[in-house]
Amino acid sequence: MSESRKLNALVVEDSPPMRKMIVFALSRVRELSVVEADDGVEALRKIAQQSFDIIITDINMPILDGLKLVKRLRADENYKEVPIVIITTEGAEEDRQRALALGANAYITKPIQAPQVLSLVREILDI
Repeated sequence: MSESRKLNALVVEDSPPMRKMIVFALSRVRELSVVEADDGVEALRKIAQQSFDIIITDINMPILDGLKLVKRLRADENYKEVPIVIITTEGAEEDRQRALALGANAYITKPIQAPQVLSLVREILDI
């Protein structure tokens, strides 16, 4: 990766405290520029305006939930390969399987710690 290019991360989370924690964790990665969206609809608006190298999303959100967002992104030619991490309270194995089957790259259940998010994002983006 060239030094000048920053990677863009999109954090889609309807809970402000949770979103703040994830953004705070990701702000420690020098190579990453973080954009926030508070639901799937806003996420699609942001995605239409710029490209992202990784997307971190909750499942349970109003209007357009995280699973529908993953499905939409995987149908989009530009986002077929972009890593998607799901962070959710949904701990059931069938929820996890469904998310991964739709194309999510990783699935973390809440409560989460900043270092956990950080190491997963670094590992996925290889930074």
